Amino acid sequence: MAVKTIWQITHSCGHQARRNLSDRAADRRAGFAEWLAKQECSACWRAAKEGDEQDKAAWLEAKRAEEQAESEAWSEQYRMPPLEGRERAVAWGVRCRHQVLAAAYTALVLEGETSEAEWEEIEDAARTITRAGWWIDQRSSEAGDLSELLQAATGADRPTENPHF
Repeated sequence: MAVKTIWQITHSCGHQARRNLSDRAADRRAGFAEWLAKQECSACWRAAKEGDEQDKAAWLEAKRAEEQAESEAWSEQYRMPPLEGRERAVAWGVRCRHQVLAAAYTALVLEGETSEAEWEEIEDAARTITRAGWWIDQRSSEAGDLSELLQAATGADRPTENPHF
């Protein structure tokens, strides 16, 4: 007598399904059927996954809104100028500028040897960078590199150009 290929599975969610297990070796069908019985059916699994994705998207949206509000309040408090660029880039740039400058302040002033007066110079240079894309590009930079990055962006370290050429 041949080992059966069609199995009646009662899933952990309570749903039942007939499964064709002929693609499995005969000696592995019973074990696989037992494993299937411990899983949710396909429909319940998909529904749970979609719910998880929706929950994750809602959480992420709320987190971004919270970060955005915090970054905008910070920008106002420290008199940071509005950024320029597309709407999405501006919102992202505001968050990146806040994160970059906050991390740099912690590393350079609170944990480092930069004085408050030196930090004010760094902050003043940061105010001159109003392109959102620049802040987005710097989001992964090292906090200690901020001064050098600002100098490069503002041209403070570039030699003056010869007007005769």
